[in-house]
Amino acid sequence: MTADADADDTFWLRSPLGAMGSLREWLLDPGSLTARLKAVCADFEVRVLRQARTRASRDEAYLLGLPAGRSLMARDVLLVSGSAPLIFAHSVLRADDVHGAWRAIASMGTRPLGAALFADPRIRRGPLRYRKLRDGHPLYCAAAAVLGQTLPPLWARRSIFELQGAPLLVTEAFLPALSGRWHTSLCKS
Repeated sequence: MTADADADDTFWLRSPLGAMGSLREWLLDPGSLTARLKAVCADFEVRVLRQARTRASRDEAYLLGLPAGRSLMARDVLLVSGSAPLIFAHSVLRADDVHGAWRAIASMGTRPLGAALFADPRIRRGPLRYRKLRDGHPLYCAAAAVLGQTLPPLWARRSIFELQGAPLLVTEAFLPALSGRWHTSLCKS
């Protein structure tokens, strides 16, 4: 992310101020969230909710170097353990890049994006940014709609992955089953 992008990224912080304990550790982990979940959670799976063109929000467009409202390719998934949704993940890239550097995304299906991102040494990850999502934020609203319930504020993190000069913005919102309950009935010890 460039210095100019930092100026338009004011609601996303360099540190998850106020996040405590195990949740903070999960938020700060620079590795693959998918790999960490697979290692500790039984019956891990990816549920694809949407993979389609959409209009760019102002901050997403800015971070991807596009004008607001431009068409993007979006992929929304739930990372689930058993029947418990743990993470709502939202990934966006420039629509043209789905036929270029990021063409593998079009055929990912239920395979975890995180596994592909961390397996390719050509892919570079930018710094993580953090935010507490509240009612009214588009990603909070999308997660609440998928779960069919009102949610407490959700901690989220995001970063830009770059391949051959093409950015991919990945945002991960930590759902109550993961961020609120750290017990053995959800995840293995």
